[in-house]
Amino acid sequence: LAAAGRALALEGPVRLTASRITSAHILPPILARLRAEEPGIEIDLVPTDTVENLLAREADIALRMVRPSQPDLVARHLGDMEMALYAAPGLLDRHGTPATVDALLQLPFVGFDRSDTILRLMASLGVPRTREDFPVRCDDQLVYWMLVRAGLGIGGMPRLIGDADPAVQRLDGLVALPPLPLWIVAAPSLRRTPRVARVWDFLCAALSPLTRGQVILNSTLKGH
Repeated sequence: LAAAGRALALEGPVRLTASRITSAHILPPILARLRAEEPGIEIDLVPTDTVENLLAREADIALRMVRPSQPDLVARHLGDMEMALYAAPGLLDRHGTPATVDALLQLPFVGFDRSDTILRLMASLGVPRTREDFPVRCDDQLVYWMLVRAGLGIGGMPRLIGDADPAVQRLDGLVALPPLPLWIVAAPSLRRTPRVARVWDFLCAALSPLTRGQVILNSTLKGH
């Protein structure tokens, strides 16, 4: 990390990791603008829903949906993405558009397979469910969204993505979903290298509608 941090040229590869849904739906146009402005910077995009070890150089920059717990990382909270429920028009044609929470809960939902995230969320909202209550289940969030778009059930998604998708309709006024935080993270020594710093700053600016909070160093919680 120390050796890599001494690279001064505004060129070369930057390894960026993000969730599969972020990599597919949010990052492509941002990275296209970055490459147009900085043709010397190469981007290795790693779409994954697992947490990469930045200190082991598995990635230079990470976009994460949870606050990083690994020590000795520089992290900035970019903001909280508003979440909403969505359904394909065909599903609503078959079942009707729900006007109440009770009517909403009678409709099919797309669930997760091994992850209990949706089950814990619904329990926190006072509507406990079991895995078997979801007739279609998938842990891959990119495929999960395709299942929602195909009309297999209702599903949640950041409004940044769902509102831009003509294949679905947002279900408003029934359930308030908690927002999804977005963090940008890097190892301190790499954060200062010109090419990594340029990508970091570009991502923050491109995601400016979400940008809130301060940069922190996890090990000390001091400003950085």
